[in-house]
Formats: sequence, structure tokens, C-alpha cells
Amino acid sequence: MANPNIVNVTSIYGNTAYVIPSAAATATTSWTYDGTTSLTGLKPATNTVNRVTSITASNTTASAATATIAVGNNATFGSATVITYPAYQISVPPNSTLVIIDKTNSIYVTENQSVAAFSGTASALTFTATFEAIT
Repeated sequence: MANPNIVNVTSIYGNTAYVIPSAAATATTSWTYDGTTSLTGLKPATNTVNRVTSITASNTTASAATATIAVGNNATFGSATVITYPAYQISVPPNSTLVIIDKTNSIYVTENQSVAAFSGTASALTFTATFEAIT
């Protein structure tokens, strides 16, 4: 089931995940949560939907870096697979954090979707996401 009915919710689990793109302008979808577990594209488990309640981009360098978040189909992130850009090449000042998504503009990620992070500078940005796994 790609998009479960969330009217009859049986559980909601809160999670935090992060990703640090190691290459510039390359889709990075290996989000780490639970300390060591990789969650590709914040993709939910079967019969689950993930509500992404926040995504931030923290620049840990002394130079500005651009941040992009893309939501797309479960495929490589070419222009044909992107559904929307919650953030597109937004400049993140040095040593600062940019809020891209918060509870007022949260997004749902279904089983056939993924979230990718892009940085204009390799290893400059740390993206952090909080999400609820809803079943």
C-alpha cells in the first residue's frame, strides 16, 4: 500500500535523522537515524507514512553554501523524478542554520517517495530532519 489511510492511526513514533552530503550537487538520500540505521530518502516502512515535521540545514564552515531539498519518486533524482523542491539552492550563511521545513509546512512521504538533500559545497552542510512514522 503506497499511501495508507491515517484516519485510523494505531501508532505514531517520533524520529530524528541527519545526512551530510559528501559531494557537491549530488542527491544524498542515506539519512541516519537511531544513531546508526540508514533510512533511504526518509522512505517509510510498508503500510506507514512519514510526516516530516522539520528539516534544517546547518553550515559548519566559514563560507556560504547552498542547500536544496527535493521530494521525488523512488528513483535516481534526475529532473524527471522530482515532485517538488521545499528548498532550492538557498544560501546558508557561514556558521548558521536555516529552517527549511517546520510544523507549519510539514510534508508527508509515502512508500513511493524519497527526500534528497543537496549541498552546493561538499561536506559543508548537515541536514537534520524530524519525522513521525504513522501507522
